[in-house]
Amino acid sequence: MQPLKNRPAIVVFTDLDGTLLDDNYSFAKAKPIIDQLLALNGRIVFCSNKTRLELEYYREKLAIKDPFSSENGAAIFLPKGYFKLNNIFTKQTQQYDVIELGTAYSTIRQALEKISKMSACTVLGFGDMTAEEVAKDTGLPLEQARLAKQREYTEPFRILNGPKEALLNLIKQGGLSYAQGARYFQLTGNHDKGKVVSILKALFSEEFGSLKTFGVGNESNDLPMLNLVDSSFFVDKTERLQEVWAELLAEVKNLICTK
Repeated sequence: MQPLKNRPAIVVFTDLDGTLLDDNYSFAKAKPIIDQLLALNGRIVFCSNKTRLELEYYREKLAIKDPFSSENGAAIFLPKGYFKLNNIFTKQTQQYDVIELGTAYSTIRQALEKISKMSACTVLGFGDMTAEEVAKDTGLPLEQARLAKQREYTEPFRILNGPKEALLNLIKQGGLSYAQGARYFQLTGNHDKGKVVSILKALFSEEFGSLKTFGVGNESNDLPMLNLVDSSFFVDKTERLQEVWAELLAEVKNLICTK
């Protein structure tokens, strides 16, 4: 559907864990509001640390058909035919035109192994763990843990012992980056969620003209995303998740009513 005449397209960029999903990985609190935003022709763009397979699972459950970005901005997945004009993809699959900004997972894993040895740190990454161990460590349901292990660009890891600062400095010296979440560090290439927002805002503007962008996050790695939207919302604790989404919905409705 196209935006109504003289009304800007509504685009909501959102993280998932602790933002759309509560501490039990449930989207029940946010779903009624997501449903209303979709009914208002809003676009919901997942921009998360989660893998492509995890995000596809939640997109299906929430009936979202918009572009999304996986693994802290490592890749953008554009459903085929979503944008009429799009020639900036780096590869194509049967379902998506893909804009890759990240580094291959095999390279990331090799780098983490090398850096951990150089820093004399002991680390534990998702690639070192079984799905059952990931489920136990994260609280994810087992099937979700299996999806979380299907990584393409980044590696979540814990530092079990050793000089943490030495390891983090070596990551930067090696031309890579890291993000720190509530449970894990995440070794990444040179990308972030802000780059995703910049690219998608340009594509949405080219397609629809006038835009109004919103962002919802809860961690420091969401700040590059939140700094580039028109209106940002920060979920400081999951108990406020529903309240924050209600505030966003109210702002969207007010925008629509005044146009």
